[in-house]
Amino acid sequence: MLLSNAPPHPQSTVRGLGNAAGLRLRPRLHLRWQSVLGGMVLLLGVSVASAQNRAPTPAPGGSIFTCVDAQGRKLTSDRPIAACMDREQRELSPSGTLRRVIPPTLTASEREALAAKAAAEAAEKARVQEEQRRDRALVTRYPTEEAHTRAREGALEQVHAVLVIIERRMEELGRQRKEVDAEMEFYQRDPTKAPAWLQRRSLEINQQQAEQDKRLIEQEAEKRRINERFDEELAKLRTLWAASATGAPATAASSR
Repeated sequence: MLLSNAPPHPQSTVRGLGNAAGLRLRPRLHLRWQSVLGGMVLLLGVSVASAQNRAPTPAPGGSIFTCVDAQGRKLTSDRPIAACMDREQRELSPSGTLRRVIPPTLTASEREALAAKAAAEAAEKARVQEEQRRDRALVTRYPTEEAHTRAREGALEQVHAVLVIIERRMEELGRQRKEVDAEMEFYQRDPTKAPAWLQRRSLEINQQQAEQDKRLIEQEAEKRRINERFDEELAKLRTLWAASATGAPATAASSR
């Protein structure tokens, strides 16, 4: 076997050096990539852990709804809770401040009953206010018992004037009745034989007397109504006058 003492070719030398250098660099690059990947995994783990430990934050302007259901469980949602439609719910802001209390959702019959109750309460309130208004007007009109007495006498005077007219008219009809009856004496056996004008006059007097009797009854009833009204007003006024004298806010409505 022959041995050559000639120097190696330059290109062979370069390839050999490159291969040797590549073998030395590969472990280093491998270690560097492992380090980078490890750091990324560590950062990812920290981010996941932080996200898990942080409480969810409601969207700006959102609401939180809470209630206690029929089983006593406290429920929370970002919208009205269907399981608590029959009971009170609370709407909170993201910071936990109470925004409003949502009443239970009512059935049709419950809504009707609630509306009827509200209408009755409104009517009662209006009645009391109207009665108080009338009481104030009554005190303004009759500041003293003497003023009220004069008003009673004035109202009764008008009725008395009408009664006087009725009585006079009844007296006149009475005289006319006597005259007609005197004429009818000639036809006692058969009144149908009396002249037609006499029969008509007798019938007219009867009708007018019946009308005056009716008017008399109406005026007597009006006199009673006036006295009853003034008696009721006087009872109210005495309460109102006493309250006004002591400075108390009592009214005839509140005194009952």
